[in-house]
Amino acid sequence: MLTDLTLDLARDGMDVVVITSRQLIDDPRARLASREQLDGIDVRRVWSTRFGRGSLVGRGLDYLSFYLGAGWRLARLCRRDDVVVAKTDPPLISVMAALVARARGARLVNWLHDLFPEIAERVGVPLVKGALANALRGMRNRSLQRARCNVVIGARMAAQVKALGIPPERVAIVHNWCDGDLVRPLPLEGHGVRRALHLEGRTVVMYSGNMGYAHEFATVLDAAERLRDRDDIVFLLVGDGVQRSFIEQEIARRRLGNVRMQPYQPRERLAESLTAANVHLVSLLPRLEGLMVPSKFYAIAAAGRPVLFIGAPEGELADLIEEARCGFQIPVGDGAGLAARIEALASDAETARRQGAAARQLFEQRFDRRLATAAWERTLRAVADARSVQGDA
Repeated sequence: MLTDLTLDLARDGMDVVVITSRQLIDDPRARLASREQLDGIDVRRVWSTRFGRGSLVGRGLDYLSFYLGAGWRLARLCRRDDVVVAKTDPPLISVMAALVARARGARLVNWLHDLFPEIAERVGVPLVKGALANALRGMRNRSLQRARCNVVIGARMAAQVKALGIPPERVAIVHNWCDGDLVRPLPLEGHGVRRALHLEGRTVVMYSGNMGYAHEFATVLDAAERLRDRDDIVFLLVGDGVQRSFIEQEIARRRLGNVRMQPYQPRERLAESLTAANVHLVSLLPRLEGLMVPSKFYAIAAAGRPVLFIGAPEGELADLIEEARCGFQIPVGDGAGLAARIEALASDAETARRQGAAARQLFEQRFDRRLATAAWERTLRAVADARSVQGDA
């Protein structure tokens, strides 16, 4: 999404500089160029340690070294009244950005994809609790207060941020998105991925994306176990993350021959991968509602496929799916209910087609790239044009 946004802003005449790491998320050994011009975007990459995601200490050192390098580069580049957008990956990047923006007289916009440290506390990350969590929360809250605008990705997250004491006029909702020209519905018949994986004529139930602690897979595996004798139904799990090894172990332990694993697919093959499914799975632990929104939903909707959401019935996605009638919500732990919904869609192609069409219609009306990046541009221009107000960075 950062690529989409920066490309569209540059195309519309904004001077865009991106400060990022020299690493690739799926290959920490990679060393990208320290500076590059990409379609009108000035990309500056800074050094950081490369311990990777294998340990909390190593990841913490990676984050700290990046904060220092990015902060130094930002301080050298930004000028008074520049607009600085701090995207919450890595977490607490807004703290560094707020300090530099204030010192340089720049205007800070936070782009909040999740709320840290709350999300770490609720998934049980070691060390992020008690006094440390409170200290991190205090620094984070101060960075939100200093921002001209805090852009969040959902209504429940907006409520959470306002509850922290952030004035409503400094909170804006811009949902995540997908490029509707890149990802479009493709027919199942003659589909290249289905043919290559020998899935033609079968109902493919896909999970595509991050397999992190925020997502729930026991319900999916329970449903797969209940459907193990249905040769016409296959579960295809695409992606990676900290829970992938657990999933692979459970597949082996339960002898689930109806569950297959695939690695992340490159961006240029995203449409072909997503449209190989008859139905998609999305999950979010109920205790994380309001702290994040699964961004995979937008690409699924762009692909025109029905969604089975495993999570809270009162959650943001559950409400959206019910409103658009593009799928169903299943409670966490209800493997039997998930299996029943899958069987119903497998036997009713018309309902699956209708729900998929509803998903695409919802996407085109609310979540296409052109709509989201236009909203972002309006927000940034408003920040750039506004006079200084009390509490600015």
